Amino acid sequence: MRPLTPEKEIAALSDRYLPELEISLKNSIPVSDSNFYGLMRYHLGWESVEGTSTKSDTGKRLRPLLCLASCEMSGGDWKSALPAATALELIHNFSLLHDDVQDGDQTRRGRATVWSIYGVGQAIAAGNAMRVVADQALLNIKTSNIDHMSAVKAGEELTLRYLEMIEGQYLDMSFESATSVSTDQYVDMISRKTGALIEASMHNGSIIATGKAGFARTFGICGRKLGLAFQMRDDLLGIWGNPQLTGKAVGADIYRKKKSLPVLFLFQHANENDKSWLTDTYRKDVISDSDLARILNLMESLKVRDFVQSEAEKYAEAAVNGISELDISPESQQKIQAIANFFVTRDK
Repeated sequence: MRPLTPEKEIAALSDRYLPELEISLKNSIPVSDSNFYGLMRYHLGWESVEGTSTKSDTGKRLRPLLCLASCEMSGGDWKSALPAATALELIHNFSLLHDDVQDGDQTRRGRATVWSIYGVGQAIAAGNAMRVVADQALLNIKTSNIDHMSAVKAGEELTLRYLEMIEGQYLDMSFESATSVSTDQYVDMISRKTGALIEASMHNGSIIATGKAGFARTFGICGRKLGLAFQMRDDLLGIWGNPQLTGKAVGADIYRKKKSLPVLFLFQHANENDKSWLTDTYRKDVISDSDLARILNLMESLKVRDFVQSEAEKYAEAAVNGISELDISPESQQKIQAIANFFVTRDK
């Protein structure tokens, strides 16, 4: 049988896992007359502002998909990992609720953000509550008939990694006002902000399947590297992505003055005159359309886009190579390769 394309592999995982995952997610957040839970259900794309049922973009669900796939690739019953996968998606969305407040984003997935409708305080409360709901969801792992110590390890892993994720968000925000950020600092930041939760996804799927700490840790390290590749591709899309697919304008991350990998590379490799102009431009309150055009031209001349893509592919390759040492089936190895390829070729 010919291997699936990366897009079709992800679609196959979605078809296999998402129906039961969505049921688990919806069961974790009660339907209530109180708008307290309504805010969370609105954010997750299940309800309108008025509280009526709706079908909206719910996001990629990549983290829980990786958790369930890792469980199955490690030889386990993927359904036993549903509580862990549910918790991961809720943790991810708790972070998005708070990120929207911190970044001042008024839209997400084509809809108004929670804070822009209900206010900052309510959005923070909804995010805090979703984090607790995630912890509650993970407690359901005791009904999955898995080893007690494996359940404990999965809970410990999730807590440690989402603390790292929060630290990564702190670092990302601190970089916005920093005059100089090194590539090593950037990689450390995205390793925490993006890589940590993807590490938890693959580690927890594997530990639930096998109970083997070393085996699961290798899956987790693979996830961390996939997270780096994912974020670097995200940085590329944040500047050169198709607005119809990403929902962002061309150069969106430049307008926001994000210290993403393309911008760091540009500052490090521009000549002295261009670097002086860039420094002055990034000190201004607003980057103009003409500023953006010049920055994009500089990036083109320095082949910044090619560099970022090659870095993403480097980490994706390292992720695949790291997992190859494990005794998993050729089909599972093929699936890991397809997932890695998707992470570095996706267009939204």
